[in-house]
Amino acid sequence: MALHKGPEKHDERPVSVNPFFGEANPVVEMTEAPPKHRLPDAPLPPTTAAQIVHDELMLDGNSRLNLATFVTTWMEPQAGVLMAECRDKNMIDKDEYPRTAELERRCVAILADLWNAPDPSAAVGCSTTGSSEACMLAGMALKRRWAKRNADRYPGARPNLIMGINVQVCWEKFCNFWEVEARLVPMEGDRYHLDPQAAAELCDENTIGVVGILGSTFDGSYEPIADLCAALDALQERTGLDVPVHVDGASGAMVAPFLDEELVWDFRLPRVASINTSGHKYGLVYPGVGWALWRDKEALPEELVFRVNYLGGDMPTFALNFSRPGSQVVAQYYTFLRLGREGYRAVQQSTRDTARYVAGRIGALDDFRLLTHGDELPVFAFTTAADVTSYDVFDVSRRLRENGWLVPAYTFPANREDLSVIRIVCRNGFSHDLADLFLDDLTRLVPELRRQPHPLTRDKEAATGFHH
Repeated sequence: MALHKGPEKHDERPVSVNPFFGEANPVVEMTEAPPKHRLPDAPLPPTTAAQIVHDELMLDGNSRLNLATFVTTWMEPQAGVLMAECRDKNMIDKDEYPRTAELERRCVAILADLWNAPDPSAAVGCSTTGSSEACMLAGMALKRRWAKRNADRYPGARPNLIMGINVQVCWEKFCNFWEVEARLVPMEGDRYHLDPQAAAELCDENTIGVVGILGSTFDGSYEPIADLCAALDALQERTGLDVPVHVDGASGAMVAPFLDEELVWDFRLPRVASINTSGHKYGLVYPGVGWALWRDKEALPEELVFRVNYLGGDMPTFALNFSRPGSQVVAQYYTFLRLGREGYRAVQQSTRDTARYVAGRIGALDDFRLLTHGDELPVFAFTTAADVTSYDVFDVSRRLRENGWLVPAYTFPANREDLSVIRIVCRNGFSHDLADLFLDDLTRLVPELRRQPHPLTRDKEAATGFHH
C-alpha cells in the first residue's frame, strides 16, 4: 500500500467554486418579499426562490383543461427525461452535437416520406421553433423565387400573397414584416375558408404564391388543396402564370396522413412547393418545435441558406433565430420512434373520436348550433341557436372558466363578423372521461344562463383577450 506524505506547508489558496453550488444566506430569515421588478440586493436560497416562483405559477390555468390551445399538454415521462438530458445542447451547434443534428435530419426524412415527396432524399427541410417560424421561412422562399423570376421588374413591382381570411396571424405578420401585399379571400355564408376559384382570380404576375390551410384555426376544417391546385393549373393554361402553393399544415399535416390517407393535399400535387407543420401540435411534442419542408432544392433558393463555421465545421442554417435547445427535436424523434404509423393513427383516431363525441352531445342540445363536427381536425366550432337571446357564446366561455375550463369565444372575420362562436380543440390527453366532465359542466350551466335577462358580456374583447 502506497504511503503518502502530506505537504510540508499547507496550500492556503482559496478554492474557486460556482456560487450556485451553495445555499445563499442559509440562516437569514426572510421578513419581506423580494422585489418583483428589479434584482434583489443579495442572493436567495434556491429552495426559497423556487418556492416563490412555484407559488406564483399556481395561479395559472391547468393546461390539461385548456381547450383553446392546439399545443401539446401531455407527453410520456420518458420523453420528459430525454428532453431534460438535451436542454443544455444548442440545436444550432451541429458540429458539437452531431447526434442531435442527425436526429433532426432523420425527422426531416420521415416527414418527406410521410408527405409523399417525389424523391424523399431530394426534399430539403429544417426544424424551427414552431409553425409560425416555418411559415415565415416558406414565405421568404416564395418571395425570393418570385423576385428571381421577375428581376427585371423587382423591386419596383410589389409582390402579393393569396390566402383565405381565416389564416393564422403568422401570415399577416409575414406580409407586414416582408412588405408583401396580403390578398385575402373573405368568408361567404357557410363557407368559412378559402374558395379555390376566388383565390385563382386574385392572382397576377406579382403573386408569389397561394397559401392553403390544412386545418383552419377558426373551425378545424380542411381547405380543398387539390381543388386549389386544379384552379391554379387552369389559370396557368389560360394566362401562363405559374403560381406555387404552400400548405400550412400546422395541425392537419400530422392528422391527415394517418386518418385521411385518400385525401390528396401534399407533395403528390406537383404545384405544392412547400409544407409546414407544428411538431408541438398534433406532432405530439411539448412546445416549441415546428418543421418546414420544400419539395426539392429548386423550391428553396440557395442564397437564403447561410453557412457558419465559427462553431466548428461547415454548418448550413436557414432560420429566423439562432440558438435554441435540442430538447424538442429529440422529443420529436422519440415520438416518431415510439408511435410509428400505427401508433400515430391510434392516437389521432382516439382524439377525433372524442371531438366527434363532444360535438354530437353539444349539437343535441337545443341551445347550440354546430358549424363543424370534428371530423377533419379534432376541432369543432359551435354557436348559440337563433332563438337564444338571454346569453351568448361569451357568457358560456366566461362561466366555463369558473369551472377551470379555458374555452375561447370569438367573432369570425369579414364577411362574417356577425358570427360569434366557441371552438373546442381536442388533443391527446383530453380523454373521454375529461370530455364527460366538460359536458356535465356545460349542461349544468345552460339552465342558469337561460335565466339571464340578456347577455352579460358586452365588451367582447375584454371578455376573451389577454392584456399586459
